[in-house]
Amino acid sequence: MRWALVKVCLAVTAMVVVAFAVPLGLVVKEMARDRAFSDAERQAATIGPTLSITTDRAQLEKAVLTTEPGAAGRMAVHLPATGEPRGVEVDIGHGHATREELETVRVSGRAAITEVTGGSVLLQPTAVGPEGIAVVEVFVPQDAVSHGVVTAWLMLAGVGVALVVGSVAVADRLGVRMVEPARRLAGAAHDLGEGRLGTRVPEEGPDELRSAAVAFNSMADQVVQLLANERELAADLSHRLRTPLTVLRLNAASLGEGPAAEQTRAAVEQLEREVDTIIRTAREQRPQTQPGGPGAGCDASEVIRERMDFWSALAEDEGREVRLAGVDRTVRIPVARPELAAALDALLGNVFRHTPEGTGFAVDVHHSGDAVIVLVSDAGGGIADPKAALARGGARDAVGSTGLGLDIVRRVAESTGGDVRIGRSVLGGTEVRVWIGLDGQRPRGGGRGHRVGRQRRRRSAGRANL
Repeated sequence: MRWALVKVCLAVTAMVVVAFAVPLGLVVKEMARDRAFSDAERQAATIGPTLSITTDRAQLEKAVLTTEPGAAGRMAVHLPATGEPRGVEVDIGHGHATREELETVRVSGRAAITEVTGGSVLLQPTAVGPEGIAVVEVFVPQDAVSHGVVTAWLMLAGVGVALVVGSVAVADRLGVRMVEPARRLAGAAHDLGEGRLGTRVPEEGPDELRSAAVAFNSMADQVVQLLANERELAADLSHRLRTPLTVLRLNAASLGEGPAAEQTRAAVEQLEREVDTIIRTAREQRPQTQPGGPGAGCDASEVIRERMDFWSALAEDEGREVRLAGVDRTVRIPVARPELAAALDALLGNVFRHTPEGTGFAVDVHHSGDAVIVLVSDAGGGIADPKAALARGGARDAVGSTGLGLDIVRRVAESTGGDVRIGRSVLGGTEVRVWIGLDGQRPRGGGRGHRVGRQRRRRSAGRANL
């Protein structure tokens, strides 16, 4: 399309330039010729007064030499022959016209222009009294006839080329304005087909392409919403079943020994494995979305408050002191709501699973301008080997564990350019620091604790689900 527009514009402009430049070139040439012969007529007319007064050879020669063409040897005066019927003859100067041409002008009494070798001559008849008709001849060289014509033609050609180049440039820019939105739309459709559901198209360009972009974005939003609804069942399992299972496991541990107690613990473990399998399957089948796309973000404060309300009921049953801070204002992050909720549930589930009843914990949210930091701290015994704990986040084949845990948190953080670190909390136990980038930049260096990186994916001998 872009090249087609350029070709059409090139053809139209070229025809316009030819239609105007060729006639103008011919007019310039004719004007130069008229100017040259008008000047010759003016020079020939300067001899007329002298011829009307005298036909003396000496005086006429002096008059001819005073003119510009006469001084250059380009003027001649042909006086009529007296007493001889043979016609005119050249008396003064060097002539170029033939006797027949001179006689024709003398008989007709009108000026004439005759082509000769090297140029043209102007033959101007002038009456000299009863003696007859004298003819003044002015030679006009070819250079004088075409003087300035080549320069004018070059200027016209330059203007024509400039018009063609300018029109091609304008057509190319118009083509880009039409083609680029179409290319973006095609690229976005390709990305959406590959599962990048955060892909959207800027709604700009011509009206038709802008309408297509609006329709594409609306379709993509609908696709995201439909897939989110399909995954809602798996998310509900994670939110609703994990906590009751944790309570059942804790209660089963207090049943003591005996066949009934062993059967109860085995049933709880079996149920945990089945739920973990469902969660793992749902996670593996989840299409990846691009963070920051329309519909992909959420309010971190709202999600954290909601999940803390959910876990506070279990915390109250176990006598745990809970503190929540930094969620009193809206904090938009480029993470989907279900993903943030799953990450937070994984962190809080670890607190309940790996610390004794009555152990307090806290969730703090900090907004640093280019990132949001979520701190989950507890007052437990801490983690003796943070590196091993981070490595265990990648142990997907552990018995009784989905291998999610910190892996869920890590994926959420790294999708925004952030990371996860484990350190010692001010409460005396473990502190998990989740850095969520707002602009896709890597977090600045510093900070305590051990960082979860893509390069650390080793399995741990322990089977803990951190």
